[in-house]
Amino acid sequence: MIRSVLTATVAAVALAVPAMGQDAVLKSTLYDYRVVKVVDSLINPWGMAFLPSGDLLVTERPGRLRIVRAGKLVATPVVGVPAVAVRGQGGLLDIALHPAFATNRLLYLSFSKPLADGTASTAIVRGRFESDALTDVQEIFLADTKGAGHFGSRFAFDRNGFLFVTIGDRQVPPTGNLEAHPAQDLSNHHGKIIRIHDDGKVPADNPFVGRAGAKPEIWSYGHRNSQGLAFNHETGDLWSTEHGPQGGDELNLITRGANYGWPVIGFGVNYGPGNTIHSSSTHAGMEQPKHVWVPSIGTSGLMVYTGSKFPLWKGSIFAGGLVGEQLVRLTTEGQVVERADVLVRKQGRIRDVRQGPDGFIYLAIDDRQGKPSAIVRLEPVVRR
Repeated sequence: MIRSVLTATVAAVALAVPAMGQDAVLKSTLYDYRVVKVVDSLINPWGMAFLPSGDLLVTERPGRLRIVRAGKLVATPVVGVPAVAVRGQGGLLDIALHPAFATNRLLYLSFSKPLADGTASTAIVRGRFESDALTDVQEIFLADTKGAGHFGSRFAFDRNGFLFVTIGDRQVPPTGNLEAHPAQDLSNHHGKIIRIHDDGKVPADNPFVGRAGAKPEIWSYGHRNSQGLAFNHETGDLWSTEHGPQGGDELNLITRGANYGWPVIGFGVNYGPGNTIHSSSTHAGMEQPKHVWVPSIGTSGLMVYTGSKFPLWKGSIFAGGLVGEQLVRLTTEGQVVERADVLVRKQGRIRDVRQGPDGFIYLAIDDRQGKPSAIVRLEPVVRR
């Protein structure tokens, strides 16, 4: 029933494509394109950020920050990166530049921070990136969470310079009273998206400031593990993708103080025997996703395209897929998703999606076994 509802409202198109290579021409509804290797020999690349100089910074989950310069990987990792808990899904995760990076040289890193009791939680630091080194590193946020995985960790700055960050539900099992799950509890950071000032302070107009027992950083809640976060800076809309369990990955439009329902509502089932998790797919006071993937594609990385290399794709939302090994271009009319085109199929687990200053679309390919992998980019091909 779920799939019939989805296919009735959104046209999903998946075109067969050849193997990746600079000579292979891939096809989509609007463009032919190539997937071109930019650099390889990266281990579990997770996040990317382009510097004004054109250099590309890439986080490797094992705890290294790397520089790609003039198409080559600089051999020595950046010094000054904090120690990270590298186990399971943990490690060095996302990266973002301050909106005024050109003048203040500040960048932000999210990571799984080792705690004294042997667990880890999502932490955020900022530091100055100068002369290929990170200095003056300060922790500006540490999530009140504990668990085995699901660190979340994606960044997005809005037009006013506020920093939004996803925090995962930390894989707390959804059992018993679902409405008592930590993702539904405002007294912690499990399954939340937070909003902070660029120095980590709490904005006075956050929705739960002043509410007894609520974490003041919370902007929205009821999330599972959001690993995609991006603003449409023309409209101000904030979009997020989050992992479902078996089935039910979601694209959500994030609004102030809203509850996105995990684990009370959803479209997936539990791992193992596939037992039901959710009480329903709808519930009063809980938001519905704008798009659902059944089966899951393992959403990670999100971008709203604004470049000139693919002008007909301007305004489209691009979502990476890990287990699905695909890039999805979502076309919207206002805040309604009308079409989902599948690109770059079966060419690796797409961990992150970014637009380069050159207007090309860059993808971080993440090998699950930790084998060396690549950053690639999409380049248009003139149709004949």
